[in-house]
This record gives sequence, structure tokens and C-alpha cells, in this order.
Amino acid sequence: DRKKYPSFFRTIPSDAFQVRAMIQILRHFGWTWVGLLYSDDDYGINAAQSFHQDVQQFGGCVAFSEILPNDNNHKEIQHIVGVIQGSTAKVVVVFSTSSYLLPVIDEMLLENVTGRQWIASEAWATSPVLLAQRFRPVLGGTLGIAIRRGEIQGLGNFLLRLRPDNNSQNNMVRIFWKNMFGCNFDTEGIEGEKICSWQEDLSSTDTPYTDVSELRASYNVYKAVYALAHALHGLMQCEEGKGPFSGNSCADKTNLKLWQLVHYLQKVNFTTSFGDHVSFDKNGDALAIYDVLNWQPSFDGSVIVRTVGVVNEGAATGKVLTLDEEAIYWNFETNKTIRAYKHNRDISVLVSFSPHGTRRATRKGLPLCCFDCLPCADGEISNTTENDHCIPKEVEFLSYEDPLGISLTTVALLGTCFCALVMVIFAHYRKTPVVRSNNSELSFLLLMSLKLCFLCVLLFIGRPQLWTCQLRHAVFGISFVLCVSSILVKTMVVIAVFKSSRPEGKGAMKWFGAAQQRGTVLFLTALQVVICAIWLSTASPTPHKNSQYIRSIIVYECAIGSVAGFSMLLGYIGLLAAVSFLLAFLARNLPDNFNEAKFITFSMLIFCAVWIAFVPAYVSSPGKYAVAVEIFAILASSFGLLVAIFAP
Repeated sequence: DRKKYPSFFRTIPSDAFQVRAMIQILRHFGWTWVGLLYSDDDYGINAAQSFHQDVQQFGGCVAFSEILPNDNNHKEIQHIVGVIQGSTAKVVVVFSTSSYLLPVIDEMLLENVTGRQWIASEAWATSPVLLAQRFRPVLGGTLGIAIRRGEIQGLGNFLLRLRPDNNSQNNMVRIFWKNMFGCNFDTEGIEGEKICSWQEDLSSTDTPYTDVSELRASYNVYKAVYALAHALHGLMQCEEGKGPFSGNSCADKTNLKLWQLVHYLQKVNFTTSFGDHVSFDKNGDALAIYDVLNWQPSFDGSVIVRTVGVVNEGAATGKVLTLDEEAIYWNFETNKTIRAYKHNRDISVLVSFSPHGTRRATRKGLPLCCFDCLPCADGEISNTTENDHCIPKEVEFLSYEDPLGISLTTVALLGTCFCALVMVIFAHYRKTPVVRSNNSELSFLLLMSLKLCFLCVLLFIGRPQLWTCQLRHAVFGISFVLCVSSILVKTMVVIAVFKSSRPEGKGAMKWFGAAQQRGTVLFLTALQVVICAIWLSTASPTPHKNSQYIRSIIVYECAIGSVAGFSMLLGYIGLLAAVSFLLAFLARNLPDNFNEAKFITFSMLIFCAVWIAFVPAYVSSPGKYAVAVEIFAILASSFGLLVAIFAP
């Protein structure tokens, strides 16, 4: 309460920061399904409340929450061990001191309950009692947090240089010295007792007193002293007329007020020699810094605590948690590496979403984040936010409102207009030698078939219906056969006219009169009509909702019904085109009076190239784009024929 204690400052983080630090570890590894144990005191209860709130904010869920008894009640301890053993959560977070947790670990060791990842709070993360070698099967690999360990320059040498003296005010050093070296300063002591020589060497002893490698509480005291020193330094450096108080005044150094020192403490901002940044927020808390610890086996079989990371809320990079993942020891299945462990996502992961095509259904009597995934009905898919209900799938097809559909429709109508324009020109000049020599009847028939080819594109666009599915390929197939058969007959007529112009070919044209030309075109087209009739009567194309391309979308398309029927339709067109190309190619070197064969050769080359490229493009195109590819092939080949034959 800052209003009640306005001069309160601390360099050791509050328990609220501790909870957030442990959440950072859970978030990093994606552990969302965890158990919670806490002591039955203010420390445990307050930390557990904060943990419940914070874990839900990052999408986690508490599988179980148990209070550690303070009276070593064996029945309650067995109940807790049974809950841990029966839970699917493999990560257990504990807010407690070692005295509360020890009976539970003893019972787990007795019942051989292992394979749990423990997350230790600061109160027991470095507990010598729980670090005992016998607890390694249960607690090995524990991850915990501890107050930041630091280094105080010169402290080690200072302690080693410390010597007792005769000053009665320094009596504590004399007591320490007597206990350390087993000697006595009093010459009148017990007979036979060793007398201190005053020259004993502390560096030759192995004692926590001279071990400055694990300074945690001491390091934070060091930071507090330096914070006060920086505040006093700032106060002493104040220049009159430039001060922070009323009238730009400075503090009276001879009569210092508490609130004036508090002002300078609030402004403290420095970095220790160990690299830690020190400043205070509005509540008097310093930036929270914790070491991430890992319990690892040493070479002699004992358990040691190793620092594998740091949680720093004031990190300059913005990355709060930094971990050396390769250095972490995992007590699972003969110490899996971090990479293998992280990929084993079911260790303690709650799937926070249902797969596509399913919705969440909460289980009765279990936490809200524990649910079943029920499949959506046909034609539905789960929503993309929480997957908590099913929504109808989007239906996709090439429509007239689609930009692609508009573009293809425009091009098709443009092609139809070009055909109509050429027909008008031919009709106007039908009695001229150029038009008459170009076999005007077949030319009109060819233009009419090309016009149908352009118009059949409109059947491919729009919502598929039974009649459009049946007509689109039938009209397309018949129109193109009519077109190609007209070109084939034109080619045959050119060859027949050339032969009849030579002495040895007299009478060749009697086999290619107007009646024979019409009959040939009609016969060749009738074969395609028969193919279409058989196809439509046996396995007709029908509208089909396809959800295989994209799970979230239903592609509304026309199923071809019979692959054999569709293949025969295309194959027959290809056969006529190949024969036309072959005849035109053989007649390409006729005299200039018969050069129409050259144009037909070029037109059929374009036609064949387009449809050869169509097959792989059609097969590899998903959904509505397969229809667009087919339309493009129709338009490209139709324009190719129109331009190559009639433009010259």
C-alpha cells in the first residue's frame, strides 16, 4: 500500500513478480495443462490466487490444485500423491517451502511416482534438504526460479583478509574464528585446548562464509545500499536554484527530511558492475530479475543447481525470458534432449483448440478448458476464433460477380461480336471473287460454329445447376467438332480444287461438291452428338459440392460423371484437329492461288498447342480455377482460329 507506506522500497521482487516469472517458463515451452500445489499459509495462498488468474490469460489451465498440509497428515499426503499420479498433467507448479513439500516427495518416492516436471518457486528452488541424492528420481530436472545471483567485486578478498582483534566490539569475528578453527583466544581456557595463533588462514577452509559464488540475498542488500548511495549522491549534487522542490530549492543537508530522500530514491537509475539495471517503479519495486535454475546430476551422483537462464522484466531487448535450452537436464526417459522433449507436445499440453471441422464441447465436472472435440455436420466447419461452434462453409464457384468471371464473360462476348462482324463483312461482299473463292458456305458455317464456341463459355460461369452441367460440355464438344470438321472439309476442298486444276486430276471435284461438303460436316458432327448423347444418358455430369481442395471452403463444381465419356469427347475433337493439321501441313506448299492451306496449318497449330497445354493445367488447378483454365482454352483456341483463318 503506497499511500500507507510511501517510503517503502525494495530490491527483492515481490511474489507477484515471482508468479509472472514462472508463467514465462510455462509459456516458453507451451505447457498449458499443469498441476498446482501450494502451502497453507499467506505465501502459498496468495501466490496460488495470482497463478490461477495469470495462467488463464495465456491460455493455460490448472488440472488440479491441492493445498499442502502443515501437520504431515498422512491421509491428505496420500490423497495429493494419488491426484498427481492420476492426472494427465505432467508439469507440477509448487508454491511452498521445503518443509511443506518434503512429506509429499517422500511419499512419491515410496510409491515410485516419477516422470513429472516440477516448477519450483523461489522458496524451495535451492533447498539443500530436497537436493538430497535420494530425491533425484522424483525431483531431477526441476526448473525453478531464485532471486538473482550476483557478484560483489572485492567481497571475497575482503572476507579472506578479515582477522580477529582485541576490540570487544568486534566479538562476533572472534566467536566465528573460534568455531571455524577450533581454538580459543583465552589463555586461561580449558587445559589442553588449542590456542588461536591469530595467523590461521581462511582460504584453506571450505565454508559457506568464504563462498561468494551464490550471493543472492547479499547481492540484493548490496543493490539496496548502492541505491541509497546514489540517492544521497544526487541529493548532495543539487545546485541551489535548480532543485526539484518548491522554488527550485534543494534539500537542507543539515536538516534532511525523509520525503526529500524518498524523492531521490524514486529517481534512482543505475547499472551494477554485474550488469543489472536498478530503478524503482511507482510502488517502490525494483525491476524483477530472477535466475532460472535446473536441478542436474553431478559426476559423483549428487544433485547440483545450475543457472540455465534469466527472467528480466527490464531487459533492453524486450525479451523477458532468456534460456540456454541445450544446458537443461530433463528427467524423462533417460534424459531426452530439449529438442526431442519440446516436440513431445503431449507431455503437459492442453490442446486449446479443436481441429478444423470440429467444435468444442466442455466436459461436465471438469475445468472449462477441458473439452471434447465434436465433428461438425456435413457442409459446416468450426469458426476460426475459438472453434467453439460450427458455421456453414463458404461455397465457391466461378460467378458473374467474380472479377475473373466478369473478365472471361467480357472476352467471350467480345469474341462473339468479332464473329458477327466478320459474318456481316462476308455477307456484304459475298458476291466478290475473294469471298466466293474462299468457299463462302463453309466460311459462314465456320463462323457460326466459332460464335457458338464463344457463347458456350457462358454455360461454364455461374452457380452450377443440373442443366448447365449437362449442356456445358455437350455444347462445347459439338461446337468445336462443327468448327474443326468445317476446317477439315475446307482443307480437303482446297486439295481437291488444286488436283482438279491439273490434267491428271480431272473430275476430283465431283467428289467434293456442295452436297458432299455439307454431308461430311453433318456426319462428323453427328458422331460427336452420339458420343454426347451416350455420355449424358449413362453418366451425366451433375453439380457436386467438393470439400477436398480446401477444408474451409466447398467448391461447387460440375462432376464430369464419366471420365471415359469426357475423354472420348476431347479425344474425338483432338483426332479431327490432328487430321486437319496433317492435311493442311501436306498442302502448305501449294501455289499462291491455294495458299489458304497455310493459314489453316497455322490455325490448327495454335489450336493443338492450346489444348495440349490445357490438360496438365486443368489437372493441377483447384476449384473454380479449373473451370477458368477450361474457359481460357476455349477462348484462346477460338480466337486463334478466328484470327489465323479470317484475318489474312
